[in-house]
Amino acid sequence: MHSDRFADLSPTEVWATLLDEGRYLGSTSTFYRLLRQASGTRERRRQATHPATVKPELAATAPNQVWSWDITKLRGPQTWSWFYLYVIIDIYSRYVVGWMVAHRESAELAEVLIRQTVAKQGITRDQLTIHADRGSSMTSKPVAFLLADLGITQSHSRPHVSDDNPFSEAQFKTLKYRPDFPGRFATIEAARAHCVRFFGWYNDEHRHTGIALHTAADVHYGLAEIVRDKRAGVLDTAYATHPERFVRKPPRPPELPTTSWINQPPTEETTR
Repeated sequence: MHSDRFADLSPTEVWATLLDEGRYLGSTSTFYRLLRQASGTRERRRQATHPATVKPELAATAPNQVWSWDITKLRGPQTWSWFYLYVIIDIYSRYVVGWMVAHRESAELAEVLIRQTVAKQGITRDQLTIHADRGSSMTSKPVAFLLADLGITQSHSRPHVSDDNPFSEAQFKTLKYRPDFPGRFATIEAARAHCVRFFGWYNDEHRHTGIALHTAADVHYGLAEIVRDKRAGVLDTAYATHPERFVRKPPRPPELPTTSWINQPPTEETTR
């Protein structure tokens, strides 16, 4: 039972195999009894070992260093009909650098979107990391081969851990909780038209809390500091006019974060 030939088989399979070869050594109950006496009823097979999944820890200190991408469903005209929205977002600026609405989820379509977005943003080799969950399109060979060909590092969420892809999840929530988001889209053209309006607002008008209430476009294209200086000028004027309205100190606009993280590692302060 412990031999290389039979270590991966149950006692009943070994008994049947030997019987087919014209050998009878004992009943199956005898096999089990002898194994119990030799402590052999525990697992005898060689077990495959799988390394523990590593929590992704990604940091971006400027635009086009780390992108996150995902696919979400949009309800179609009939029950159980769907359109598929692909979105690529820059985690530092929150700028949606690429998106597409299609009839199906497909690794080939994802490959086209990523290739076009990389070209549009002027990404060079060894500049970018792209993070995604473990959906079939995200882990497909066409996408993996494309990223390797472009010199882009690929990162994935841990299995069953939605928090590993927070930027894409937050963007989808903003999309679907907007007052004008319809319950269903009559056609794929209607879905695309809605996304044109939404992403125009999301990139160019929406003030994001996580980036000091700037628009994603201002941060992505390096205009945030100019906007912040203008805000500071307005606040300085307000303070000079009515200093009594500011009890503690002169007002200042919020500082733009220096780093955006997916799973920021704990610091000494957070572990105390």
